[in-house]
Amino acid sequence: MENYSDILYETDGRLAFITLNRPEKLNALSNNLRAELMDAMREAEHDDEVGVIVLRANGRSFSAGYDLSPSRAAGDDRFVSARSKLPDTGSTHPGANQWARHVVMTNWIIWELAKPVVAQIQGHCLAGGTELASVCDFRIVAEDAQIGYPPVRAMTTMDMMWTPWHLSPAKAREFAYLGDSVSGTDMVTYGWANYAVPKEELADFTEKFARRMGHIDNEMLMYSKRAVNRQYESMGIRQGLHSGTEIQALSSSRAAASEWRRRVQDEGLKAALEWRDGPFRDFRGAYESAPKDRPVAGMERQDGSGTDGN
Repeated sequence: MENYSDILYETDGRLAFITLNRPEKLNALSNNLRAELMDAMREAEHDDEVGVIVLRANGRSFSAGYDLSPSRAAGDDRFVSARSKLPDTGSTHPGANQWARHVVMTNWIIWELAKPVVAQIQGHCLAGGTELASVCDFRIVAEDAQIGYPPVRAMTTMDMMWTPWHLSPAKAREFAYLGDSVSGTDMVTYGWANYAVPKEELADFTEKFARRMGHIDNEMLMYSKRAVNRQYESMGIRQGLHSGTEIQALSSSRAAASEWRRRVQDEGLKAALEWRDGPFRDFRGAYESAPKDRPVAGMERQDGSGTDGN
């Protein structure tokens, strides 16, 4: 639809394609992009001709996560709520440290959607990108895709604690504690993704998968999705994810969190990301300028040496 600026929306027979369209920013999830996305999801739900929704992304990555740049995170675009400047969830989310609660409430829109959503994932799928993909019904990934949650290294716990619901206990902890990059192939083995295919085959495979599902009538798909969802809800997924948002708020108030915020303010976002990932030597930590041997946040020597992280 031509009114969207950060996504593309099109239909083809029984399929609706929603495409994240900020490739120059690795499809970082600004508030406006997320608001447009949820609007397009509702549009596809409303269209009786559509049976299945495919969520995909332009460029080399599905999504690098939430947009941390103030210019885009402010959310002053037309699809966000006029009151909260966030995607509309029915609440303005007043007060400090409400971001994770807002994220989970936004993602419930896809959870409750009457139609199945198939996520097509290439390149990086990080942090908030994993949360968006995890709330979809199916995930089809490129074999060399890189899925991870690096913010847990210095910022906060996961905004939406999806790992215990998709992974084994051991892998759920590993993913949530370390934030390391995991390949698409491994994420199939772990149970998060349905299929991993060579990246050049990803679009065709995903479309064929979605079109096969499209042979089923809309109400049958709705009731099948609802039946599975209610089983997870009986097991406590709603309470669990909302409880996780309270822990995320607590983690953002810990003493060492101020180190991350200070570095963003004083040195800029890119330098802060290099500081965060430096010892892990992946993501931004792979850059030569990243501090590979920085002290643990909050544990710099009392004499002040080493506080620059080098």
